[in-house]
Amino acid sequence: MKFHQVSKLQGTVSVPGDKSISHRSIMFASLAEGTSEITNFLEGADCLSTIDCFRKLGVDIRKPGPGHVIVHGRGLHGLQPPSSTLDVGNSGTTARLISGILSAQSFSTRLTGDASIRKRPMKRIIEPLSQMGADIQSEHNNGCAPLLIKGSPLHGIHYTTQVASAQVKSAILLAGLYADGITKVTEPCLSRNHSELMLRRFGADLHTEETTVVLQPGTPLTGQTISVPGDISSAAYFIAAGSVLPGSDILIRNVGINPTRDGMLKAAKAMGADITLENLCSGDGEPSADLRIRSAALHGTEIGGSLIPALIDELPALAVMAAFAEGTTVIRDAAELKVKESNRIDSIVTNLRAMGCDIEGTQDGMIIHGGRPLHGAVIDAHDDHRIAMSFAVAALGAEGETHIPESGCVAISYPDFFQHLNSLCKA
Repeated sequence: MKFHQVSKLQGTVSVPGDKSISHRSIMFASLAEGTSEITNFLEGADCLSTIDCFRKLGVDIRKPGPGHVIVHGRGLHGLQPPSSTLDVGNSGTTARLISGILSAQSFSTRLTGDASIRKRPMKRIIEPLSQMGADIQSEHNNGCAPLLIKGSPLHGIHYTTQVASAQVKSAILLAGLYADGITKVTEPCLSRNHSELMLRRFGADLHTEETTVVLQPGTPLTGQTISVPGDISSAAYFIAAGSVLPGSDILIRNVGINPTRDGMLKAAKAMGADITLENLCSGDGEPSADLRIRSAALHGTEIGGSLIPALIDELPALAVMAAFAEGTTVIRDAAELKVKESNRIDSIVTNLRAMGCDIEGTQDGMIIHGGRPLHGAVIDAHDDHRIAMSFAVAALGAEGETHIPESGCVAISYPDFFQHLNSLCKA
């Protein structure tokens, strides 16, 4: 797709359902007894991969309408052996979380994904699951998928993670549902807690002690009705665009503002963004609000430390904001960006530099000297949906034409992104 500079954004937009919550709603409903109904489900490619995997495990999952999913759960011990390899596509969340479940089944499974997934690190879940008694091997002995998982009896452990990772924590907790004792996971700082909130809602015996989650096995899960709030990771692009384009005034409806996910709001406000929360709601344990974004004079800031787990997926959009802000922005403690769908440190630095930004990469982040005019360029998104969407935002404030050849990858998390963005653009 090709993009040109616009003067401002105005209007209202509703972003798709939260990707993390959508994944978990399918998984937990599949393991529950009874029927679950899910609304505002994200029908992006990643979440559809989760549905496909659980259908292959014998779960009856139906989609009566857009964003509407009915799951007839089979209970913790009702999954069936798949007749073929489970393919998670591009979804790291599916790969890591389902591995915790498969580790405890009475059958063996082969799990793989696309070229990106086959390069992403799985040792971070293989190690703790193996400590629980799982028989899980990397087929090519490189710590990546394909994974060969032979179901085994599991025991509870107390695992301390090296980095705050909701995927690692969730994989361990899901295995812990089947363990013969208490499972505990301690993180250096709290990562997103969607698994904990939803597992409790489905009936799991689970509580949190500071940065430690404690799960007592033995309690069956029961079907629930889940309304998925809008994804703040998808809202991030409109927050960035509305902040940097003068004269903008947009409303983003029903966005999840879970405190373990609201780092985008905190970092943007630290840069001077004008963000107002309206119509706050705390239903289903997942707080949400409408976000009103008005353009503002942005300035540099420092983003790092315990804030990083709460905005790791939003850092590409924040980097674009920093390029338009006056002064220097430092992003640190974000080495996790290197093992996403692309090496996002390299992707951000290379593409912003191509647009004329004064930016340098570091081992765990980047330093952005903002305020210089950007110009159009050909963007290499590396088939990374978050890079493609972030640089579509950058293009709206850049002189000349910007070309993003791999723009189709946005379907992974936000199939209608370009239509929604175009609806807000004003000449």
